[in-house]
Amino acid sequence: MSLEELYRYLRWRMDPDDESAVMRFWRIVKAFEVLKEKNLLPTNPRVLDICAGTGIAGVAMAKATNAKALTVLDARREDLKKVEKWVEISDLDLKPEAIVGDAREVSKLVGEHDIALLWGLTMPHFDAFDAVKLFTNVALTLSENGVFLLEETDRVYGILYQVGYKDMLVETKTEEYALISVHEGYDPIRGVFKRTYYKLPGFEKVTEQEHRLWDLASQLALGNTFFREHRLISKMEHGVTGVSNIIYLKSPRKKIAKELEEG
Repeated sequence: MSLEELYRYLRWRMDPDDESAVMRFWRIVKAFEVLKEKNLLPTNPRVLDICAGTGIAGVAMAKATNAKALTVLDARREDLKKVEKWVEISDLDLKPEAIVGDAREVSKLVGEHDIALLWGLTMPHFDAFDAVKLFTNVALTLSENGVFLLEETDRVYGILYQVGYKDMLVETKTEEYALISVHEGYDPIRGVFKRTYYKLPGFEKVTEQEHRLWDLASQLALGNTFFREHRLISKMEHGVTGVSNIIYLKSPRKKIAKELEEG
């Protein structure tokens, strides 16, 4: 089922009309400025924000690096319409290109870019095989010394060990409603947990979703396959409150990506 149904109720902080989202935006800008100061980012890059939502991270990167171009890609058309508001908030003289499409096919949808982003703890939407397609396409899209940044966390340690997997979980609670998710099964081939989301009161079914609980090591190993440089920039290292760990990948191995793409 559509992610639009899920994100309609999951109060994710990416709406430019939400004060907490604006605060988050400036924190993301700061995190990217830290990377820029460490000479980890290209100068005046062409920025690609994948699974962009409203484009909050893409515009933040454009602000921090004085990007010459910005492309935002997402499956949700309504969210992409809000990217212009982020540009206005950032006071940038930039016209972003918004594309509705599948992140796993991004190399077929956009031209070459210098920085690609997958921001906001997004990897659970990709199963093990989808992730290979995603990294293949990002590698094909980036320039020779291009950089791929993912904001991520370790769900094996954080969820399975520290918290414990929950059969029923309150995902969001507001004055008007609560959104809960219920475990429905596990696919050992694709490595995904299946959960159904309901809105309370009324126990109204919202959507069914599948999630893979990625750890950091697996993502870094995958990154090492498709990029010549890989490293983890921890929350402690970048020091910006509200921003998670950053997986940093640089210089795509295009030969490997092309071989996989061509089959």
